[in-house]
Amino acid sequence: MTVSTGSNRMQDWQRKAEGVKAALPTGGLFAEKAWRISPEPFVLSTKEVKVLENLGPVLYRFQKACDLIYRRSRNGSLPSWIADYLNRGKPAGLLEAGFSPATLEETPRVIRPDLILTADGFSATELDSVPGGIGLTAWLGGIYASMNPGHRIVGGARGMLDGFASIFRRGEADILVSTESGDYRPEMQWLADQLPGDWRVESAENYTIGNRDVYRFFELFDLPNIPGIESLMAAAASGQIEVSSPFKPWIEEKMWSALFWSHPLREIWRRELRDGNWKRLREIFPRSWVVDPAKVPHHAAIPGLEIQSFAEMKQFSQSERELVLKLSGFNERAWGSRSVTIGQDASQTEWATAIDEAITSFETAPYVLQRFHTGRVISHPWWNEEKGEVEMMEGRVRLCPYYFVDDLTRAVKLGGVLATICPSDKKILHGMRDAILVPCRVEA
Repeated sequence: MTVSTGSNRMQDWQRKAEGVKAALPTGGLFAEKAWRISPEPFVLSTKEVKVLENLGPVLYRFQKACDLIYRRSRNGSLPSWIADYLNRGKPAGLLEAGFSPATLEETPRVIRPDLILTADGFSATELDSVPGGIGLTAWLGGIYASMNPGHRIVGGARGMLDGFASIFRRGEADILVSTESGDYRPEMQWLADQLPGDWRVESAENYTIGNRDVYRFFELFDLPNIPGIESLMAAAASGQIEVSSPFKPWIEEKMWSALFWSHPLREIWRRELRDGNWKRLREIFPRSWVVDPAKVPHHAAIPGLEIQSFAEMKQFSQSERELVLKLSGFNERAWGSRSVTIGQDASQTEWATAIDEAITSFETAPYVLQRFHTGRVISHPWWNEEKGEVEMMEGRVRLCPYYFVDDLTRAVKLGGVLATICPSDKKILHGMRDAILVPCRVEA
């Protein structure tokens, strides 16, 4: 839908959109990637912003609980099947790296959930400990704040910059970017250039360890491709330097949403999180299951699915397939939606194939199954440069709030929120060329 070209709003929107495009850093923020530019931030209600601000400390506590539950399972004070799930496919050396005294209590200092904006609130599809988009969201927040002085950008114009700078007490670090994560190097370089202190973006493959702290911007499955990684892990384990996120692959698994819903662990979660936080997370974490092909007794069923084998899902009708299958983690296909299959969006054959793959993959790369929650449809303007017009796009929204854990105080602060608005006919809400990317602001 095209907005009337004779309106004052159209002229204002055109000016703003052209201003955003003109302000883009030389070389862009993502390697060979683009998005639809909008003249307006995405508006969140004051209630929604308050929910997001309060969510950060809860997610930090959740990750602390995940780490504790795993370690207790390893040492035998909780059932061994928990650690068995989380250890699958991972080298023993990496699993031991997170048990050094210097890193034992460490958890990620950047926390980013992927939240689908639904008719009822938010649905958290996953929790990312090494997220992209930090530099992009920082840049967007500053640009839209400068163009709209009356708008209250969530986190403020410098919320992302100040938040990221706080995660190391020395106020500076080396940001290691691997070849695998190379598409994000431009945004991390822009980020480093804006921060006070001496921040440097370095190649993970060619890095020489010194006495500088390190922000790890590469996935742990990528370690075999990084020469000298053992030295970096040893330096972190000895306390010579701080590395965030820590070398704890169990924290980065998507299956934690399934373990959170596991009935045998219910009281443990309530005790570690406290009851109010536990209830809050039950509202945003979709019902989830680890796709475990273990035999279920004849008198029992998988809770919430009422089947005795995940293979039975192959016969589900399309209306019963409001479900999502995806790799849990520690795999090159476990990020960027590469392994995602949405039941309602797949044919019966495609759905059956995905289930078979999930079942056979369990021993080395477990899959997680989640309830699919449809995003609510909104309308947002974007600048169609080819037509020279502002158009309205109907879309669904993925919100990515970025939380930063202060290294000194351990306070958790919301730095900003990135809204990815995808065309409404897309089921997977992920960054794409025809998506709008904007920061969020609070309603007037």
